Amino acid sequence: MKRYLVLIIIITVFGSCKKWLDVQPQSQVSQDDLFSTEDGFKEAINGLYSRCAQKDLYGKELLGGFPDVLAQNYTIASDDPVHYKETAIYNYKDADFISRKDSAWRGLYNVIANANLILEKVDKQQAILTPVSYALVKGEALAMRAYCHFDVLRLFAAVDAGGKGIPYVTAFSKDVPKMYKTGEALDLMLKDLQAAKTLLATADPIVSAGYKVGYPIPDSSTEQNGDLFVQERRHRLNYYAVCGQLARVYLYKGDKANALSNALEVINAHKFPWTRQSDFLNPDDTKKDRILYKELLFAFYIPNTTEELRRLFRNSDRGLYISIQEGRNLYETGGVGGEDFRYKQWLSEQTVSSTNYLRLEKYARDPDNNLHPQMAPAMRLSEMYYIAAECTFDTDPAKAWDYFNTVRLNRGIGATLNDPSKTMFLQELVKEARKELYGEGQIFYMYKRLNMPITGQNGSTVPASSAIMVLPFPDDEIAYGNR
Repeated sequence: MKRYLVLIIIITVFGSCKKWLDVQPQSQVSQDDLFSTEDGFKEAINGLYSRCAQKDLYGKELLGGFPDVLAQNYTIASDDPVHYKETAIYNYKDADFISRKDSAWRGLYNVIANANLILEKVDKQQAILTPVSYALVKGEALAMRAYCHFDVLRLFAAVDAGGKGIPYVTAFSKDVPKMYKTGEALDLMLKDLQAAKTLLATADPIVSAGYKVGYPIPDSSTEQNGDLFVQERRHRLNYYAVCGQLARVYLYKGDKANALSNALEVINAHKFPWTRQSDFLNPDDTKKDRILYKELLFAFYIPNTTEELRRLFRNSDRGLYISIQEGRNLYETGGVGGEDFRYKQWLSEQTVSSTNYLRLEKYARDPDNNLHPQMAPAMRLSEMYYIAAECTFDTDPAKAWDYFNTVRLNRGIGATLNDPSKTMFLQELVKEARKELYGEGQIFYMYKRLNMPITGQNGSTVPASSAIMVLPFPDDEIAYGNR
């Protein structure tokens, strides 16, 4: 498989409480040299994705780590070998929790700082870029800035538009960034994403009729064609990923009309085919598609955290797992979920020292022989169906259930639901999303947005509250980089 040449622009956070989120570049290649060629800009963009793929962000922690623990997705062992037990009971003063969430904060703003540096340079150096490269570089940098801010907001800000927000940083500067309320920050994200969408609309190869999504093996895929920078567009913030992110942000804001419009643009493009059962259920592990690769609008390439994920999920009973009964309850195996492909392929029953449990197999793979590379799912076709369903229910409940049932049908559940109760609809939607996005770090955000109680272990529930769902900012020592 082809690999991108990646240069990570390293940013350090330093200073005093008067220099919040102060940043300074440190790189083996000077800014002037890096941004003097088109290849330099491409390497800088690749660096954004490489930074996101590290274990403190989407390579591990924001993929299946503390947000999924907060969502009560795991049964934590009594001796807590992975140090998540205090997180599972929402002890936000626990040192391990503080380290993880503060590292995520720093990492996300690190990527944002790099994106801002690219955006500062790209217009000044537009003459050295082809029109297509300029549009891709600027579009992806804008999209990444919005993408990372959105996850900072979903973790650390209130849902209410007028509530506690976040710093939204739009310049590579030593100035103290302005704090924005949640609604204001969402508007800034939408501005960035709309600009990115406009830039990518004609430049991104993925929008062309001839671009076909597939596996990176001889197939009907065209994702391996062209120079490296335009290959495998689903490994990048491509045009449809930007549409999907717009759908997410509009829904978070409560603008269902625009959320629906963007979700339908993805669905109606028919670019992302539902995974064939023969791929998802293939008994040969080297030919099995556990992550439903063709359905991914966007994913991070994470080969360097494969071992981290193995230790997190597959290290006997020393990692994160779910009890057999909790797993069966989650996937409703005694009822409609009896034939759910996801339960059968993503969870395997294990026994260690007379302890029975279910191990997450979603990221299990042969090191060399696979249908697809090691990826961290960031956005799925199914999520667009969930957004379309939620945004449609008030005006057309039957259509909303149709979107909902389409995902279930493609996961092996033939029984359809259709009920006029919105309360029941939202409950079923969250249940299905939790099955679909298990181990992907997304369901906590859905509970938070809908202000719904979290389904806990042993039939318990955790009431929705800002004390649980709005994480504390890093303290001054971390936020300002003092040591």
